[in-house]
Amino acid sequence: MNRLRDIPGPVLALTAAWLATRALMLWLLVHSGVRLLGGGAVTREVWRLYFRWYGELSHGSFPVHDTTWQYPPGAGAVLLAPGLLPWLTYFQAFVVLTLAADVLITAALALAGRRPGRSLRGAALWTGGLPLLLHLPLARYDVQVTALAVLCLLTVRRFPRVCGALGALGAVVKVWPGLALLGTPPGRTTRKAWLWATAAAAASLAAPAVALDNPFGFLREQGDRGVQLESLGGTALNLARHAGWPGRTRYQYGAVELVGPYVHTVAAVSLALTAAAFGLLVLWRARARHWSPATPYDAALTAVLLFTVTSRVISPQYMVWLLGLAAVCLTSRHTRQRPVAVLVLAASALSTVVYPMCYHQVVTGTWTGCLLILARNALLTAAAVLAFVRLWRSTRRPVAAAPPVALLRPDEVRVPDPALSAS
Repeated sequence: MNRLRDIPGPVLALTAAWLATRALMLWLLVHSGVRLLGGGAVTREVWRLYFRWYGELSHGSFPVHDTTWQYPPGAGAVLLAPGLLPWLTYFQAFVVLTLAADVLITAALALAGRRPGRSLRGAALWTGGLPLLLHLPLARYDVQVTALAVLCLLTVRRFPRVCGALGALGAVVKVWPGLALLGTPPGRTTRKAWLWATAAAAASLAAPAVALDNPFGFLREQGDRGVQLESLGGTALNLARHAGWPGRTRYQYGAVELVGPYVHTVAAVSLALTAAAFGLLVLWRARARHWSPATPYDAALTAVLLFTVTSRVISPQYMVWLLGLAAVCLTSRHTRQRPVAVLVLAASALSTVVYPMCYHQVVTGTWTGCLLILARNALLTAAAVLAFVRLWRSTRRPVAAAPPVALLRPDEVRVPDPALSAS
């Protein structure tokens, strides 16, 4: 009892909120067959795709000629991990490990928030924001990937080598955590982080290449992807259906994509925009002059937002990444991304309405479905633009203040001595 009294009130409140919200998410997971919750579609990915991939991986090979397998080799370790709990079914073990990663993220954010000059708002955002996605985070492996990115960012200043290794491991699992290294402070910190990231990436790619067959087959499937219905390009094409565009939807490459005229053009534009976003980030890095304690966090959130809105695919689980990165930003009182975090929360709530609640209307292209996805993507686009603008402005060289002018009273004015002047 005395130990409980020693725990600060905000931490106890955070713990109680985590337990309550995760219990609700588990309840929704158990009742996911309800039509409003997707009719079982959310959980189907674990036992239909993940479990099938687990069987192939456990037999020594990455999936071959499987258009739904589009993940780097590191994803295999995450999908094999439920096998470490043989007394549970694959689905149960997967959910348990996802909750364990969730606990790790929450604890890391809380510990970071209790340091001097920090805030518990980040832990609160993660605790209260993740349930906005209902039970979806428990049926995807994005929480595990987000844990690597969160830990990478929180260790950047004190342990840059660990930061680099975690960022590389995250990139080998699902690419985007590598963007967390974009904002590392220049100098020794960046050199250490990027050197260790290179070494860790090489080692983690070599291991599956030696142990399993077909480790890089995902590149072919990823390159063949089209325009997903929920992307910005997909939103435009979906609206064009009301203006007579003859395209239609088709389930392929693990997502509902649009097929028809101009789809390849829209995909090419998306890739060009992604390249432009990368160019903007490189330009920012080259021009940045002032690094605050929150700059690495703000840069990571900005980079992932830019790559998300320009992507050919915006799956609903992408919101897990953005919630995690926004939470890291809010652990620092120096962050400039508080308004962006609010937009991410709003987009997460609206994303749940899009999927799974009204996904049938989105797929069939009704006005309700089109306007819902348009609103969600408008929020994400606004967040990306605002994040970049605030990041750019916050890292400009601060203007040096002019030295104060001493104001002297008339009786303090000294007249030069002529004799001294003559000498």
